[in-house]
Amino acid sequence: MELQLPPHEGVELSVVDMHTGGEPLRIIVAGYPEVRGDSVLSKRRYAREHLDHLRKVLMFEPRGHYDMYGALIVDSEMPEADLGVLFMHNEGYSTMCGHAVIALGRFAVDYKLVKEPQSPETQRFGLDVKQSRTRDLVDAAMALTRAIKSQVKLHHPVSDDLAFLYGTILTDGRDQFSPEPTANICVFAEAQVDRSPTGSGVTARVALQYHKGLIQLNQTRTFQSGATGSQFTGKAVEEIRCGDFRAVVVEVAGRAFYTGVSRFVQEPQDELTHGFLLK
Repeated sequence: MELQLPPHEGVELSVVDMHTGGEPLRIIVAGYPEVRGDSVLSKRRYAREHLDHLRKVLMFEPRGHYDMYGALIVDSEMPEADLGVLFMHNEGYSTMCGHAVIALGRFAVDYKLVKEPQSPETQRFGLDVKQSRTRDLVDAAMALTRAIKSQVKLHHPVSDDLAFLYGTILTDGRDQFSPEPTANICVFAEAQVDRSPTGSGVTARVALQYHKGLIQLNQTRTFQSGATGSQFTGKAVEEIRCGDFRAVVVEVAGRAFYTGVSRFVQEPQDELTHGFLLK
């Protein structure tokens, strides 16, 4: 029997829920107002300034939870792109998210949003990322994040909007190439813990390892989440320039799975409808 919502006066928001390596992704498919802007970054600013109440509705309790992660599909200013996306979490909006891109890749193909689907071309803290308590790892990562923010002025070679510290990734220190997995755990936003190996974190680790001469182009490494044990693979596939810096294009691979489809309602009489978080 298919259940239908009874008549109500609330606003409805429809989502598809997925996970990649245990890290959740809530893809918003209906109910959002138009996000204005002529670029993804300007749309991000518009969403932050005018639509942030809806981020809280879907990320916070009672519909979400402290570690929920979201994606809102928008138009892209790039003619070669089939879609753009805004990433959101408990604190605000990310500029990039690897685990979400992996899930969105499957979602975009399954929901026919792409025209032609193509195949992709710290012991220093006295902690063990696979054995230590998550709380201890979070405390160490957040202490490092706060220290860097207070002492280092960040610069991005392309856009000032990207010149901020998103989070800290703690690793097992095994940067030298090996066929065995290397473990890490990422703490980002407002002490949010990534359940997956973290796509952007894997990208950064591959780039650093390549820069140090520890891996070569097209040499695949396996990265394991210290939180759940799930795995991604990553490799540097091309050397490029980013502003005045040498850089690499990194490919990250993993698997994503659906967990549900939901229609959320905001009833005007509900005093908790705008969401809340318990820390």
